[in-house]
Amino acid sequence: MRADPEFVQKAGLNLDLVRRSYEWVEKVMVFEPELRLWQSAVRNGLQEVGVSPDNGYTLDHIYGRQSKKAADGVIFKDAAGNEHTAYLSKEKGKESMGEIIVSAGALGSPQLLILSGIGPAQHLKSLGIKVLLDQPMVGRHGRQPMNIIIVPSPSPVEASLGQQVGITRLGTYIEALGRIDFVRFFGLTTSTSGTTPEPTKSALETIERLQNAGMILEKTIGPVSTGSLKLRNRNPDDNPMVTFNYFKEPEDLQRCVNGMKIIEGVVSSKAFSNFRYPKRYCGISPQHGSISSEKYIQPERSNASTFESWEQYCKDTVLTIWHYHGGCQVGRVVDHQYRVLGVDSLRVIDGSTFIGSPGTNPQATLLMLGRYMGIKMRNERLGRNDLD
Repeated sequence: MRADPEFVQKAGLNLDLVRRSYEWVEKVMVFEPELRLWQSAVRNGLQEVGVSPDNGYTLDHIYGRQSKKAADGVIFKDAAGNEHTAYLSKEKGKESMGEIIVSAGALGSPQLLILSGIGPAQHLKSLGIKVLLDQPMVGRHGRQPMNIIIVPSPSPVEASLGQQVGITRLGTYIEALGRIDFVRFFGLTTSTSGTTPEPTKSALETIERLQNAGMILEKTIGPVSTGSLKLRNRNPDDNPMVTFNYFKEPEDLQRCVNGMKIIEGVVSSKAFSNFRYPKRYCGISPQHGSISSEKYIQPERSNASTFESWEQYCKDTVLTIWHYHGGCQVGRVVDHQYRVLGVDSLRVIDGSTFIGSPGTNPQATLLMLGRYMGIKMRNERLGRNDLD
């Protein structure tokens, strides 16, 4: 799904080149899906609860710099763990025409900049890293929006990825996935240490009991709540510490509640009746949290496993499907040409530069951005101003 025009405008991208870059990606990679029973039921259910109109198959979202510092090479490890150094090539007495492009994502790119001495000075000093550039915005404004409901079904559910999307006017996207390998999808595995957290173990047991089930995702647009990333140490192989501050801002929680109420309406709709047990349905939270893995969300509210409110459900079932973004945002860490502010010959081009997560899935926009910046950088080197 393409990003909405507001996202493109905030990112400072050329609308015409964005359009043509999307078209190039879509021509190479995109096809119109064949809707089967589960996806059709969600589509019709969305229409029953007022998420309309049905737009059919569409990819659109409807509703001069100077510095004294410059990157000149990278240190990397090969598959065998051997360390190497590669430098940008340049003629003697001339500046290099080459550049280093960091595309390690919303977690990896801020981590690499900090390890290179570009980041909040106090944090760099605490790790014993030489401060090359005090850049307090590196690792800041990280965001991640996602909640899910897994719906056990009395009827077979076909395997399918996201094909039906409801773009609501209440700040949420609703997306349907058919039967998938939930254990692998959520990265739920038993610990190699021999001990598995109880919530994870309970979620595994519950999922294994499901013969037929589908999943409905709810994505909060934005979100408004932001977090931060810091390094544990100077070892690039160690994961950084990340805090997303889910639902810190009340606006995000209200948007999630709005989305969950729409999903409740979809599952209760006439169109969805073949995929719903007569008296109840449930949501499963396969996360490493402190809650039970199975919670009833409608009716039979007399038992202890019932969620007290949609607000609590949103908080308890928030999880990742890897749509995090931010940490090297445009206007804060990089300019509108994705060059790191204050450093020559260094760009960051990936989801860490996003101010928001575009559409239901950012993949199309990431592919577009690669094509877009490839054309822009080629033209810079050739001294051309056209966009072809």
